[in-house]
Amino acid sequence: MGKLSTHVLDTTQGKPGNGVVVELYALTPGGRTLLKTVTTNRDGRVDTPLLEGEAMLAGRYELVFGAGDYFAAQGVKLPEPRFIDQVTLAFGIADPAQNYHVPLVVTPWSYSTYRGS
Repeated sequence: MGKLSTHVLDTTQGKPGNGVVVELYALTPGGRTLLKTVTTNRDGRVDTPLLEGEAMLAGRYELVFGAGDYFAAQGVKLPEPRFIDQVTLAFGIADPAQNYHVPLVVTPWSYSTYRGS
C-alpha cells in the first residue's frame, strides 16, 4: 500500500516550515470530513504519514496549511487581512498503492506545490 505525506518549505527564510498546522480533509459528495490535524516538525515534515494502509483510499482530498499563523509566529510583518493565510491544496489520489507526497513551498506572498513520491 502507498502513503500520503507532506512537508512545508519557507522560501522567505530558506528553511523548513517548523510548527505549521496542517489539516487533512476527505471530500465526498456528502461534504468535507476532517481526517487529521498535525503540526510540522523541525524538518518541516509530519512525523507519520497522513494516510497509509487501509486508510489510503482513492478519492479527493484537501490539505489546509496554517501559513499565515506560521509567518506571524516567525515575526514576519503581515498586512491585515493577510494576503496568504490558509493555503488549501485540493488533490486526488487515483492509485492508493502509490506514494503521494504533497509539499507546500510558501512565502507570505506566494505558494506552489508539486506531486512527489
